[in-house]
Amino acid sequence: MTQRTRTAGLIRRVVTTTAAVAATALVAGCEPTASGPAAVPATSAEPTPKQALLAAVPDGTEGTFRFSGKSSTGDVSGLVDPTAKGMELSIANKDAELGFTMRMSFRIVADDLWMKVRFTGADGLTGLPKLPDRWLRLDRAKLTDAESAPVWEGVDVGNTGPLIEAATRVEEQGAGKYTGTIDLTSGEAAKALEAEEMTALGDAAKAVPFTAEVGADGNLSRLTLQVPAAGKRKAYPYLVEYRDYGTAPKVDAPTGSAAQDAPKVAYELLAG
Repeated sequence: MTQRTRTAGLIRRVVTTTAAVAATALVAGCEPTASGPAAVPATSAEPTPKQALLAAVPDGTEGTFRFSGKSSTGDVSGLVDPTAKGMELSIANKDAELGFTMRMSFRIVADDLWMKVRFTGADGLTGLPKLPDRWLRLDRAKLTDAESAPVWEGVDVGNTGPLIEAATRVEEQGAGKYTGTIDLTSGEAAKALEAEEMTALGDAAKAVPFTAEVGADGNLSRLTLQVPAAGKRKAYPYLVEYRDYGTAPKVDAPTGSAAQDAPKVAYELLAG
């Protein structure tokens, strides 16, 4: 995720940070693929722990589900609906200096995109944009920064498949429990962290400890990387959670009075 510096405008820092977080679709910069993780080759032998863990990564057959994620620069949560090629995600950022919180939500259905922005704790502040409390439909052709808003790129929004693929060691620690290490310099996993953080980690990036959990239904429920301290950043957990497989709400296109075309100020918020 990208943390941009403050520019002109009262809430620019919060807005650009939130938009950058949303652009990654979850907590990292890995690029998911619509097909999901690489298929585990068919074999008559017992699958290895790594193969078993890869097989638990969502591929679209599980139905709708909820997700949440955490990294060094923010938290995100939402829904995935494989049938609709739909996703809803929300990020809340609090401005420590001014005391208000902005929650930015996006909804995607195939190629269509909406966003909603709400402010709390902003009483007495002036200069905040006035936005309708509705889903605002965005025309992607009007976005000056194409990466400022998310797109549908597959169900594994937390990019757990590429991370597990890069695991150099995976051990099963009882039913549904796994531990191991991941080489964050390998393949798509190399995009999980920002370049400066990868540089600061040095050789430590080649063996980042992780834990994972698979539910009784055989689906991945949690993946946690324990990213060590690097440069000025303290150690932190990089977390992806999937839950409520098959029971989470569908992601539908907002209609009627719940939606409208986005006004100009909405595009200005995403301009960075």
